[in-house]
Amino acid sequence: MFTYTVSVSTGKQEFAGTNDYVYLTLIGTERCSDRTLLDKSFFDHFARGTVMLIDVSVKETLGDIELVKLEKKKFLFNDQWYCRDISVTSPSGDRFDFPCYRWIENEKAVVLREGKARLPQDDKTSLLNDHRRTELESRQQLFRWKEWHPGFPMSIDANFSSDLPLDIQFEADKTADFSFNYFKAIKNLGLNKLKSLFQSSWKDIADFQEIFLIIKNPVSEYVMRNWEEDFMFGYQFLNGCNPVMISKCTNLPDEFAVTQEMVKDSLDRGLTLQEELKEGNVYIADYAILEGVQANATDPNTQQYLSAPFCLLYKNSQNEIMPIAIQLSRQTPAGKANTVFLPSDDHYDWMLAKMWVKSSDFNVHQVVTHLLRTHLTSEVFAIAMYRQLAAVHPVYKLLIPHVRYTIAINTAAREKLICESGLFDKANATGGTAIVEVIQKAMKTLTYKSLCFPEAMKAQGVEDLVNYYYRDDGMMVWEAVKSFVSDVVKICYGSDETVQEDKEIQAFVQDVCFCGMKNCPKNCEFPDSLNTREQLVEFLTVVIFTASAQHAAVNFGQYDWFSWVPNSPSTMRKPPPAQKGQVDMKYIMESLPDRGRSSWHLGAVWALSQFQDNELFLGEYPDMYFTEQPVMEAVKTFRKKLAEVTNIIKSRNEDLKVPYWYLSPDRIPNSVAV
Repeated sequence: MFTYTVSVSTGKQEFAGTNDYVYLTLIGTERCSDRTLLDKSFFDHFARGTVMLIDVSVKETLGDIELVKLEKKKFLFNDQWYCRDISVTSPSGDRFDFPCYRWIENEKAVVLREGKARLPQDDKTSLLNDHRRTELESRQQLFRWKEWHPGFPMSIDANFSSDLPLDIQFEADKTADFSFNYFKAIKNLGLNKLKSLFQSSWKDIADFQEIFLIIKNPVSEYVMRNWEEDFMFGYQFLNGCNPVMISKCTNLPDEFAVTQEMVKDSLDRGLTLQEELKEGNVYIADYAILEGVQANATDPNTQQYLSAPFCLLYKNSQNEIMPIAIQLSRQTPAGKANTVFLPSDDHYDWMLAKMWVKSSDFNVHQVVTHLLRTHLTSEVFAIAMYRQLAAVHPVYKLLIPHVRYTIAINTAAREKLICESGLFDKANATGGTAIVEVIQKAMKTLTYKSLCFPEAMKAQGVEDLVNYYYRDDGMMVWEAVKSFVSDVVKICYGSDETVQEDKEIQAFVQDVCFCGMKNCPKNCEFPDSLNTREQLVEFLTVVIFTASAQHAAVNFGQYDWFSWVPNSPSTMRKPPPAQKGQVDMKYIMESLPDRGRSSWHLGAVWALSQFQDNELFLGEYPDMYFTEQPVMEAVKTFRKKLAEVTNIIKSRNEDLKVPYWYLSPDRIPNSVAV
């Protein structure tokens, strides 16, 4: 008789254990073992967090163990079981590892491949080829594409979170109940003590402190003290929560009525506006995507408004980014010129003009920068991965930590947050039909290269901006991720030809391009094939960076920068002023969100800014999908580089009044999960 020692590990998650019967079959290169019941003589053999050892005896050796088959049968009732991994030690001492990290539900059989990463062309036997094909066919039935709204990126075909495959649902210790999280925020922020949560205006800017007193947050308190200052307004285009709107301006848009005479007093180098444009000292934030969009009309009792402003920004001789001209409209009645608001205007005129820019910025951030370009884009990558890459594929192993909970959080959002009459409608001008219209317009400009961080910075013309920490930190993280991906690709792909011959990786990028991003314009440049290792490295770096660093940069600062409502109004209740000299504080307060919407807004940005319990940060991979030592060494090198970036950022932040930490690797979650 020959004895194989089998180790079966149960996960530590809540409800991971099971009392059901579990059977195991070892499948080797020469023969199979008998179907073996994993001993149930002890009631807690599959208890949460335990490791079970069992000997499987056979009359003849099985050869190298290639597959392990698990079958679960109910004991009293069907009891879900989370299997972490299985290892098998042969009579000769050889060890075979089988990563699982899956929930096994009902009376189902699961067949696991031995853990070494294998490309499809590496499989030479019909046994392994059949297993691979069956696995992908099964996943393609589970992960089906669906168009949630015309013009959106494709998403998972599931109307409710409970419809999702069990392995990608939230675990019991994590929820995405947006209603619960909002009311938790209301309680934690003390908003439940505010007696006047109804549709009435605040009386004065200082009144917003009624919903701000409980906050103990250095950044938002700094914002509260300095939000009216032009330097703070300009600084947020670099390092606030939406640091992607600023771009170098070399030619003024035709619709922008700003002139040299208007801005000459704001230019401190003694140059004309045209000369400053040529010198590269002028920047612009253009919210053209909001032009013509009908603002949220879900509340018949409150009219809401959107605007598509231009904001001209100037890098002065002290390297500060300062607003020098704001135009709130692009279409005017015949014979009338667009009004351009200036720092020299009446205090209230200039204040309200900046508020309008910040309100537009907030809404573009929510719908385009955050929702579309991190959440929905990452979901496309995740679905295509599940549909086209076998679990044994090295790219599957590389990406699986970076899609954790993404499909689940997006499904919950479609179910309760951004759906018709969802929570997003409560406070935001882009609620209702506006969110659909803005996404549809943004999809027409979404390109692959715009997701490549260095290319995006180059396209914006911001390579030489001083104190642009989003750019500086983003470049460091991008390079660290790219270096790690390159190491893994070189280990798993011996040549460019190996990439070309990999049918699964080609199907993966085709699924992203033709199915997931099918609503992009023809010039979106999402590749439909990959011909070199370099192209593969860039593609995978985009996937990981978007899900981790880019999402962190635009999500976790929401409470910091958006909680002081006058700094980032979620909606405006009066139209933008068409003329100067007609604005007073009463008009401003009637324009800003009312008490109820302010509270909804504050609760939402607090909830969205919180890290999850047991968060896994960039480079933390507790689930050992890879078993190869060279890849494990690459992970160690990656974590070392990330630690170096963290230390650089920490050292820099010590000298800043407002530390910038959103792209510090120790605060970048692996995936879009909130």
